[in-house]
Formats: sequence, structure tokens, C-alpha cells
Amino acid sequence: MDFTIGSLELNRSNPAHLGTKALNDFSLGGKKAVASSGSFESYLMEAIEDINAQQTDVSKMQEKILTDPESVDIHDVTIAMAKAQMSLNLAQTVIDRVVTGWNELSQTR
Repeated sequence: MDFTIGSLELNRSNPAHLGTKALNDFSLGGKKAVASSGSFESYLMEAIEDINAQQTDVSKMQEKILTDPESVDIHDVTIAMAKAQMSLNLAQTVIDRVVTGWNELSQTR
């Protein structure tokens, strides 16, 4: 079965791989995989707000494990900390690459 999205064609030869969702309905981390028609600035601000929310959630979980250890599973705290750290590292990498790209563009002019 073939699917066409704009000029992109997706060929699926195995019927078991067809699934029931439309190709545009998939999401990553609760967010739509396809970016909305908003501006780049709004997309960037939303991503930064998500990273900040993860960091504050981890801080709250850390406080809660210190004040009431029985109410929080240590594995949940560890997983949340790892996710927040990975998000922060990814954001730093993206920022570094954008700055490097901008510097290269400005030097070639």
C-alpha cells in the first residue's frame, strides 16, 4: 500500500505495518509530531517552557522525597531526573549548533 504526503511517498509492503492511525496523527511525548502553523518563535518558546516544566517537576519530586519518602518512588525520581537532564543537554546542543551556524553564516558574508 502506498501513501503520499506532499512529495513524500511511503511504501509499506507488509500489511501488518499499516496500523490504524493516519500518518499525521502520531505524537512524540504527548505533542503532535507535525509542527503547527505557528511561528518559529512560538515553537521555540514552547520547547523552552517544556524543559523548564520538567526541571521544576524534578525539583518538586526531590523536595517531596526528602519530606515524605514513602509517598514517592525513588525510581520515578531517578527517571524524571534523567529525562530532565537529557532535555537540557539536547537544548544546549541545539543552541550551540544554532550559534555555530549563525557565526559561519555571518563570516561568509
